[in-house]
Amino acid sequence: MKLVLATANRGKIREIRERFEGFDVVPFSDLVDLGDIVEDGTTFAQNAMIKARTVFDALNDPDAIVLSDDSGISVDALGGAPGIYSARYAGKGAGDRENLDKLVRALQEKGLHESRAFYTAAIGIVVREGEYTMHGWMHGRVVDTPRGDGGFGYDPVFIPDGFDRTLGELDPAIKQEISHRSKALALARVVLHSIASHRA
Repeated sequence: MKLVLATANRGKIREIRERFEGFDVVPFSDLVDLGDIVEDGTTFAQNAMIKARTVFDALNDPDAIVLSDDSGISVDALGGAPGIYSARYAGKGAGDRENLDKLVRALQEKGLHESRAFYTAAIGIVVREGEYTMHGWMHGRVVDTPRGDGGFGYDPVFIPDGFDRTLGELDPAIKQEISHRSKALALARVVLHSIASHRA
């Protein structure tokens, strides 16, 4: 069964593919040219659904199954920033490194070496049968010195609760087990298998 991802983020595509063996996971950009989808929601869930609905409508395929992810990190000392702006924290077109560097500078400007923080992942699914959303969270702290080159995004500065290493240093298998996205995707699997069973 084909699962169309409403994301162009290579890290997310790779992670979702690993989670959904048995599904033909395809990024939407392989099927339709939509350019940048405007994410003007005020929550992760709203932005996830905006992306999923936009791709579903563009595909014009009643059998399509579209899954989107909107996720980011919220830092207590920064008033919850970057939050829903995590992917564009350093400005439109900024990459992972620029966003991470801006977060580190923001901490240092406050004279802090670390702060409590948490990741949020919102998954949106749009199918002809309806729309579904689910969430996952991972709590921990951010530090002002990036460590490790694993993962992507803010992983090199995030230390999950119960660990003394950043996600950039942890084995990928451990990250998959504890991550916010993994928790949300586990719920998404239940929904997708229910849809597949209903259509069979």
